[in-house]
Amino acid sequence: MMENRVFALKGAVVYTEEKERFICHDNAYVVCENGVSAGVYRELPANYKDIQVMDYGSHVIIPGLCDLHLHAPQYGFRGLGRNIEADGWGTWFDIYAFPEESHYRDLEYAARAYERFTHDLMKTTTTRAVMFATIHRPATELLMSMLYKKGFAAYVGKVNMDRNSMEGLVETTEESLRETEEWLRDCRGLYGPVKPVITPRYVPTCTNQLLEGLGALAEKYNVPVQSHLSEGLDEIKWVNELEPGLTCYGEAYDRYGLMGSAVPAVMAHCVFPNEAEMELMRERKVMVAHCPECNMFAANIAPVREYLDSGIAVGLGSDMAGVGRLEMFQVVKHAILASRVRWAQTERGDDPDAVMGGLSWSEAFYLATKGGGSFWGKAGSFEPGYLFDAVVLDDTSIADLSRRSTCERIERLIQAGDDRNIVAKYIEGRLVYGSGK
Repeated sequence: MMENRVFALKGAVVYTEEKERFICHDNAYVVCENGVSAGVYRELPANYKDIQVMDYGSHVIIPGLCDLHLHAPQYGFRGLGRNIEADGWGTWFDIYAFPEESHYRDLEYAARAYERFTHDLMKTTTTRAVMFATIHRPATELLMSMLYKKGFAAYVGKVNMDRNSMEGLVETTEESLRETEEWLRDCRGLYGPVKPVITPRYVPTCTNQLLEGLGALAEKYNVPVQSHLSEGLDEIKWVNELEPGLTCYGEAYDRYGLMGSAVPAVMAHCVFPNEAEMELMRERKVMVAHCPECNMFAANIAPVREYLDSGIAVGLGSDMAGVGRLEMFQVVKHAILASRVRWAQTERGDDPDAVMGGLSWSEAFYLATKGGGSFWGKAGSFEPGYLFDAVVLDDTSIADLSRRSTCERIERLIQAGDDRNIVAKYIEGRLVYGSGK
């Protein structure tokens, strides 16, 4: 729901145009014109001299962060099950994920659970997300409605599964496709910036017939796709057993138009790509949703630097409930940590004088803002023409006695900040959380 007015936020503005560096302006103005950024200015131009200014003093103002992968119905058991051995992922699904998701056939349960989730989501730096719901159409539409009423921006997916799931959480192929198309018709244009995304859970839970039908629906309704890809070696082995003869896991999606050939696609994890999969992702312009914390729990780290150097688009995802918190600052921090561990394991060797590799702070922040925001076209930056998503942060509670640069302040907010530092949140020019000035 884009806000049709012109105003400016004033404060310490931080954003990235390129991943290599932060752009920091103290005591600057970022102008919003009808829900879109009109740029950052040290002094307001004459044509904006009479607009309303929300003066946040020395508070830090950043673009909203984008979470490219989370499971909304799993929020209730966040932080649980991480002691399960890596070879017991099926047990994690059996004990936690599938039983919880089965409750969403009860719309009253779904309403209570999603109210908690959406309430807490609004208290984070996230302004946009790509999320899984469940196989249940009514509960999925309820989630979309709740997000819309709170002013959030999202792609929400009704999950599709017609094999290899627990009893009561599996559809027939025909039922899955019928419910999905009815859902697409129901929510077309109904929830503003909350839009549908085609969501085959992953290849092991979807027959070829279902994948083919979903590809056709994605193209028919011009709806993007989200799923999981190459998260673990056991998963890749299972896919190869189910679908022999593939050159890579991604081919199972690609042959049905679910890998970016017909509509945009975001794939979560992408930890173990082979050369064929890397090339396919590059050709199809697939967006990688890098989920560092969840992957590290399974002792896996995605090759993010290789993706970036190969021209493959990367954003960040929390993978709730593979993690304990929704806050994307935590994901930014873990992306840096994971990349440095991977560098140490694969590139440093025995050279004690090797220059530290891995992602820089600006690169990780870029992935969480403009990088992931590119899935919406232009989001995640204050450059002119970008959707005006902004978060205002008060770092007084974590400040020290020394004068710190704005770049130092954003680094510390990422490391030590939490919801108590959030003063206000704007999505497409609309104040959706906190207070204006």
